[in-house]
Amino acid sequence: MIIRIDEYSDVPIYMQIRNQIVMGISSGELKPGEQLPTVRALALEIGINTMTVSKTYQLLKQEGYIMTDRKNGARVREQITQSGVISEENKLQLRRIVSEARLSGVGKDVLKKLIDEFY
Repeated sequence: MIIRIDEYSDVPIYMQIRNQIVMGISSGELKPGEQLPTVRALALEIGINTMTVSKTYQLLKQEGYIMTDRKNGARVREQITQSGVISEENKLQLRRIVSEARLSGVGKDVLKKLIDEFY
């Protein structure tokens, strides 16, 4: 998986990395149990501070997407707990996206097709 950082984005770098890893897990590009790059290796590859990658991995661990240990590093969890709930933050983001689509003249049917495609 290739992580791409947009240095001009308002989204913090650690969140850009987190979001791409979550999408990689969801799409199956990152398999359960798959080893993630070490903090140092990923930081060097992207050209960022190791603390940024460390912050990302800690967040992913806290959210239950990965597990970490000193011996084996970071791996995608074999089983990710499914709460069946969308976070309030994600609801706000979805509302913003729907609002922007509506203002752009994008129909509900187009949005539904996109959701089906991404799901």
